[in-house]
Amino acid sequence: MKKTLLIVMTFVLMATLAACGGAKKEDSGTDKNTSTDNTNTEQKSDEPVTIKMFQFKVEIADALNKLTEEYKKVHPNVTIKVETVGGGADYGAALKAKFASGDEPDIFNNGGFNERETWQNRLEDLSDQPWVSDVIDVAKEPMTKDGKIYGMPINLEGYGFIYNKDLFAKAGITTLPKTITELKDAAEKLKAAGITPFANGYQEWWILGIHNFNVGVANQDDPNAFVAAMNAGTGTTKNNPVLDQWANLLDLTLKYGNENPLTTDYNTQVTTFASGQAAMMQQGNWTQVQIDGINKDLNLGVLPMPISDDAAKNDNLYVGVPNNWVINNNSKVKAEAKEFLNWLATSDIGKQYTVEQFKFIPAFKSIEVKDPAILGDIANDIIAYSKEGKTKSWNWFKYPEGVQQELGASIQAYIAKKLDRAGLFDVIDTKWKDLAKK
Repeated sequence: MKKTLLIVMTFVLMATLAACGGAKKEDSGTDKNTSTDNTNTEQKSDEPVTIKMFQFKVEIADALNKLTEEYKKVHPNVTIKVETVGGGADYGAALKAKFASGDEPDIFNNGGFNERETWQNRLEDLSDQPWVSDVIDVAKEPMTKDGKIYGMPINLEGYGFIYNKDLFAKAGITTLPKTITELKDAAEKLKAAGITPFANGYQEWWILGIHNFNVGVANQDDPNAFVAAMNAGTGTTKNNPVLDQWANLLDLTLKYGNENPLTTDYNTQVTTFASGQAAMMQQGNWTQVQIDGINKDLNLGVLPMPISDDAAKNDNLYVGVPNNWVINNNSKVKAEAKEFLNWLATSDIGKQYTVEQFKFIPAFKSIEVKDPAILGDIANDIIAYSKEGKTKSWNWFKYPEGVQQELGASIQAYIAKKLDRAGLFDVIDTKWKDLAKK
């Protein structure tokens, strides 16, 4: 699967970056778009309807609301109410509360794999939708089951250590670190220059339990086999040399990071970095919009997150599908919801917002990134790594429900020195096994 990911990402992202002058231009406005009518059996009404969207990407909340206003211009009878829960809040718990209260959204987010299984009985089959054939193959995988696709990928994303090139230059760092020893040396140079090396937002469980711990999983010889063994209750994190190396990297960020990382939330982390108070932060291209809002002139790049002194093995970024749009199969406005998602993926304005406003790396073959400057430095580095086949997998959606949160809490306890390293791995094994049984 990893080989397939690299090949497909390489081909698609190269094609995406090319300005295909001979390509057929999409019709604008989408009031002409009737393809959804031909694929849906649900009856749409000309009466006023409201579509309730429940989503987690706080960084696109404002732009998404503006996009729904654009949609209303061509579908005046449709009102889309967007509710955003994210930025450290537990979206999964909030979504369950929504359904439990009877205030069910019509469109919501699902990460796929095990999360798809959790919500399978509430997901509408979207296999017949016009946009499906345009999705790059790797982006279909999380929401595909038994040959059917149950979600539309939002985008592709990647993460590593985002770094400030100007602060690196100020500290005299001329060679980018690709080993953990080189990263430590760079941190020492930054510290000597009076620059905080890392901005750590470790108040957020997801920064630790999702992205950070994934470094230890994705670097296993066979990440899928590792996760499968943990899910089956036969695996262990103890005496695992790769996870021990991952813990060394975590310790390094703590040694050379900001004070009080456990009380530093996501917004503070990004603000600290974007205002030039730190040289690096563990984050991805989703931060570009917020960074630009603070200082759009920052000269940025993305580094690998090295866990050893093997430069070749370390020289990768972590790339995947962050989430998917799904439709509640009990929704009374399924037809209208499907039409909106199709418009989002196929209309000129939907494509424009995807790239220019959301700053997304597209998950669709037909959406071009004509100007690399549009997406920003972070996404462009991720695209460059992807083109070279230097990517590693996202694995957290394959864990049993609740494991990500428990991982985050356990790592926070380790950071607070309530657990030593052996104790951390003991707790992870116990929590993972318990949740796998549910």
